[in-house]
Amino acid sequence: MVYRVNDFGAVGDGVHNDTAALQAAVDACSAGGGGRVLLEGGRTYRCGTLVLRSYVELHLEMGAVLKASDHLEDFNLLGSGPAATKKVTAPTYLNCEYSGGPTLFFLYAKNCEYLSITGFGKIDGNQEIFYGKVTPWHIEGSFYPRVPLLFFEHVEHLTLHQVTLTHSGFWTTHLVGCEDVSIDGIRILNDLRLTNCDGIDPDHCKNVRITNCHIECADDCIVFKNTENAVKYGACENITVSGCTLTSTSAAIKFGTESESPFRNISVQNCVISRSNRGISMQLRDKGCIENVLFSNINISTRQFSPDHWWGKAEPIAVTAVRRKEGAQIGSIKNVTFENINCTGENGILVYGEANQNINNVTFRNITLSLKKRTDWPKGIRDLRPCIGSGISQGPLHGISARNAKDLTIENFRLTVDDAMKEYMGEEIDVAGCDQPSDL
Repeated sequence: MVYRVNDFGAVGDGVHNDTAALQAAVDACSAGGGGRVLLEGGRTYRCGTLVLRSYVELHLEMGAVLKASDHLEDFNLLGSGPAATKKVTAPTYLNCEYSGGPTLFFLYAKNCEYLSITGFGKIDGNQEIFYGKVTPWHIEGSFYPRVPLLFFEHVEHLTLHQVTLTHSGFWTTHLVGCEDVSIDGIRILNDLRLTNCDGIDPDHCKNVRITNCHIECADDCIVFKNTENAVKYGACENITVSGCTLTSTSAAIKFGTESESPFRNISVQNCVISRSNRGISMQLRDKGCIENVLFSNINISTRQFSPDHWWGKAEPIAVTAVRRKEGAQIGSIKNVTFENINCTGENGILVYGEANQNINNVTFRNITLSLKKRTDWPKGIRDLRPCIGSGISQGPLHGISARNAKDLTIENFRLTVDDAMKEYMGEEIDVAGCDQPSDL
């Protein structure tokens, strides 16, 4: 059955607040046993918090836009309010610890099943209302945490197909404790300067398929999370990513930094990463672990976006496991394979663990790396942020630099260096505190 939001009083003129009409249509659809809530093409529906429910397909026709309200009070349906957020007084790239629990919401769902968002329409997060300090390379938010575009918790059998998600003011698709998730053919088009606007964040999620998506965003495109706020949902596991094109001002594919539970049984393949500040990043900073992960058949192109504002210095691959702060627990990374990967960019591959060798059994097989100068930012920078101390150090540039890893294997690694990069180069492979890698 089709529930047309205009039949419930929605105006769709881009000015009128249609929240009540949209909510009435969703509630009627769910109460009636399920169906399609239809937003007609050629209209813009303005909305605050919208609660989605079981057995509802929210369908946006081509040309339909669902746009977030201009007023923060419209996102306070659950009553937590802006008092639970904090004004940004220091840049979030220096301090952005986050338990994973926002207090203001746009599209929201919790404890439901068989929920879908489909269609070739657009959901717009109205990013401008969240601006703080603006620079040519970076836009800071005015408060933290801000409003995620989609926040779905404990949803079983979730489908996101075709729709475009754009101008998010915070994490775009935050999925917490969700199971059996299909994300296919969606576009995420965010401002490459507005910080903390990740693309897709599976957080303690299971049995997730992310396929055929195009994502441009700041910070990370697809980032696996295990936040403190949702540890009751257990591991983030059994996930595949394939056929995606990704551009990021931080990392295109990332694990962490929130890592309170295990990440395991994850495969990323047949993807293209372009114009990214960092390609693939494993940033273990808490007590969880990362294990049984495969990256294969990937093309990666990196360049630095700015000297300070984004974690990462154009590494195609960075695998790091260090404590976030003094006294914190730190887990391990093990059984990870990178194979058949072509890399072009301004920095080499980084592997960096703690002195007890908490990175174990990492394999690089059939990797090509071409170092090319694309910006005038300093070269040879190692970036371990967030960590104890500044996390930034400078030295010679290496094709692969590894510290404190056990059973590190390198098979068929090929490096080429443009003339403009040769002045920065040290050894092709630089290893210390590691078991001797093979095929040097």
